[in-house]
Amino acid sequence: MTELTEHREQSLTSATEARGLEALISRATRAGKGPAPVERWNPDFCGDLDMEIRADGTWFYLGTPIGRMPLVQLFSTVLRKDADGRTYLVTPVERVGIRVVDAPFVAVEMDVSGAGDDQVITFRTNVGDVVEAGPGHALRFVDEEATGGLKPYVLVRGRLEALVARPVMYELVEHGEEIDIDGRTMFAVRSRGEVYPIMPAEKLKRLSA
Repeated sequence: MTELTEHREQSLTSATEARGLEALISRATRAGKGPAPVERWNPDFCGDLDMEIRADGTWFYLGTPIGRMPLVQLFSTVLRKDADGRTYLVTPVERVGIRVVDAPFVAVEMDVSGAGDDQVITFRTNVGDVVEAGPGHALRFVDEEATGGLKPYVLVRGRLEALVARPVMYELVEHGEEIDIDGRTMFAVRSRGEVYPIMPAEKLKRLSA
C-alpha cells in the first residue's frame, strides 16, 4: 500500500468517527498567527464533514455545538469559499465541505473614527478578525423580503463575509448620510474613501414616516 493511499484512508472523510475531529484539528493547526494561506492551496476534495455554521455564528459538529472558542478560531483560519458557492475547510493536503446557513462569521462590534471622506468603520468578528470596511473589504446590504428588514455584510477575506449583527447594524446606520450616487440620492455610509449605499433616500423616508 502506497503512502498516498494510506494517507487518503486516514483522510477527513473518516471524521464521523470520534477521533475524526482530532484528525481535523491536527491538520488545521495554524502556522503562526492569522489565517492560513488557503487561497494558495489546491488539495483534492475529500468529501463532506458533518459540520455546520449556524446563522448566529455558532459552530456545530455532529449536531453538537463546539463550545471551545480556541477550536472555533482555529477552524476559522482554514475556511475558504470557492467559486462554486460552497465553503470548505482547507489544509495543504485535503479539502472538506461544511454547511454554512448564512455567513461564516458575525460582526459583533464596530468602531468609527474620523468623519466624511476620512471616516473609517472597523468591525470585529465573533472569531476575532478585525476588518476595516473599504477597499478589499466591501460592505453590502441585502433586503430581507420575508421580514422587510435589512442584512448588512462585510467582506472579511477571499469570498468569506461576516453578517453584521442586528445591534451593530443599528449602530452602523446611525452613521449613514444622504449621498448623491449616479444622480440618485441614496442613504449610505462611508469608510476609507468608499461609499456603500444602504437604500434610496426616498425609501428611508417612507419607512420612517
